[in-house]
Amino acid sequence: MSKQDQHPVKSSSKQELDAFLEKVAQAPAVLNTGAEGRLLFALDATASRQYTWDQACHLQSEMFIEAGKIGGLQVQLCYYQGYGNFEHTGWYNNPRALLNRMNGVNCMAGHTQIARVLNHALLETRRRKIQAVIFIGDCMEEPVDRLCRLAGELGLLGTPVFVFQEGNELVAKRAFKEIARLSGGAYCSFNSGSVKILKDLLAAVAVYVAGGPKALEDFSHNRSGEVLQLTHQLRNG
Repeated sequence: MSKQDQHPVKSSSKQELDAFLEKVAQAPAVLNTGAEGRLLFALDATASRQYTWDQACHLQSEMFIEAGKIGGLQVQLCYYQGYGNFEHTGWYNNPRALLNRMNGVNCMAGHTQIARVLNHALLETRRRKIQAVIFIGDCMEEPVDRLCRLAGELGLLGTPVFVFQEGNELVAKRAFKEIARLSGGAYCSFNSGSVKILKDLLAAVAVYVAGGPKALEDFSHNRSGEVLQLTHQLRNG
């Protein structure tokens, strides 16, 4: 299904957010080894997502800042754009350096390459453990069976994928939910009206990757109800 066939965007429902947080609470436990946590930050950079890409530049800085307060975070940016163009960076522990790289990216028309994202995550986590993958996209234009197989392999390696869907396109929604489920991650949709919640949830995942449940509990003070609920579930999970 093409991007032109999208359904109208709806805000994330309370049920979707609750389901997302429940899945995060069930994700593989983060072991505090004293090393920086590793997070793969993967984005759809096709033409329809220019506005959200600009938002993501700000959000990744928030992730770094919050994670840095409790120990540290290494982030690798991974994205696809145009027709067959797939890029990934090295591992950054400096938010300014990664922001500069993101600011140099222009979204270009093309098809999704989610399988390449998942394949890349598999290669990276086999070299050295990745604690989580965050993927932000809006559509899916690939064979879903292949995506499910790759997601299942990530699940077996203990690398969950947290999928954030911009909008509510139904074909993508079904596929994204399966990717999250099979990898041991979680799914949530968002739009421009729920960016504050998205920011808090992205930062919460980053903090959890960097420092585990105790770090997330400390982070949750004065945060949104969604993050407080996540902390409660992790503490009692």
